Amino acid sequence: MTTASRFIIAGGGLAAAKLAEALRANDFDGTVHLVSAEERLPYERPPLSKECLLGKKTPADCIVDPAQWYRDHHIEVLLGTTVSGIDRASKTIALPDGTTLPYDKLALATGSRPRRLPVPGADAAGVYTLRYAEDTEALLEMFRTARRLVVIGAGWIGLEVTAAARTAGLEVTVLETLPTPLQTALGPEMGEVFAELHREHGVDLRTGTKVAEITVADGRATGVRLADDTLIEADAVLVAVGARPNIELAVDAGLATEDGVLVDESLATSDPDIVAVGDIADQQHPVLGRRIRVEHWANALNQPAVAAATMLGKPAVFDRLPYFFTDQYDLGMEYTGYVAAKQAARVVVRGDTGKREFVAFWLDSGNRVLAGMNVNVWDVTDRIKELILSGEPVDAVGLADPGTPL
Repeated sequence: MTTASRFIIAGGGLAAAKLAEALRANDFDGTVHLVSAEERLPYERPPLSKECLLGKKTPADCIVDPAQWYRDHHIEVLLGTTVSGIDRASKTIALPDGTTLPYDKLALATGSRPRRLPVPGADAAGVYTLRYAEDTEALLEMFRTARRLVVIGAGWIGLEVTAAARTAGLEVTVLETLPTPLQTALGPEMGEVFAELHREHGVDLRTGTKVAEITVADGRATGVRLADDTLIEADAVLVAVGARPNIELAVDAGLATEDGVLVDESLATSDPDIVAVGDIADQQHPVLGRRIRVEHWANALNQPAVAAATMLGKPAVFDRLPYFFTDQYDLGMEYTGYVAAKQAARVVVRGDTGKREFVAFWLDSGNRVLAGMNVNVWDVTDRIKELILSGEPVDAVGLADPGTPL
């Protein structure tokens, strides 16, 4: 057990809130400062592109813990405050007003930010991204006034916003550089399932395209011009081309970084007094036997319990398989497991992709299950996990047969 008494959490998302909860749940009675660049208390982000855009929730409904919880648990919350530096020698963080806060243990939960599109017009009015509650509120206002939306990027955020915009009655054109939507995440075969889904709902989906510029008049976006000079007129443009982890604080502090902040199985960084969680954590995963960095809700939800134990000097390992989900129109999906980019894997389908009721499995060359995705089929996630964790070859024919128990 640690004798440390001063803990700081740098970040203000779900991971930060869950870390504060976990510290108090482990009976840590020292000081805890949660330092958030956002002006709002920590909230969950998945509903921002799903239920909130559909009017089923508001961003206020997504708050993890109310203000009273932080008061009751003596968590000092500094909103609208960005940590401007870490001095590892003196074990202090610097704040924008020039003051410093001392720490015994520090957690980095700084999350990620939308990637910018390096084309003319990307900073014009009427160009949107989606990461924060304010972005959702701005999109909802746009839904009420716009008629035509262009979405640049057919990843998860782009397609979820597209589904909400179509539900709201907007005409939507989606532009994607790759041959199918979600190709990096799911591969071409499963990406085509989502392509058909959106086209059936009236989306003008254009793949294999390259954006040359966002056209602007009087400072406001008027559409998108493609590299082949095709012009697509629009009242608004959403840029959804991925996220970039906020690792600058870690880099400046001299922590080991690559694509994210390098952490071990216990989520400790190269400095044993600093942990990292959520989007920025590039973890040596004990089950997968490789480094992975996952920008999904489940990591922000589940990693903090392990990070809190590590901060408290208790043995802990984060060994959960990656998990994420999406809801688009009448399609609900859960994905469990991990297939590395460009990793050779074949897809075995159990069910009917045409009806969008199926489970897809990714198998390696030895017929071992790497990942599984259930689409409008429920209560199979635990079975998928068991198949992955067994590490045993499977009978691909039986796997594809809905009559054969998983």
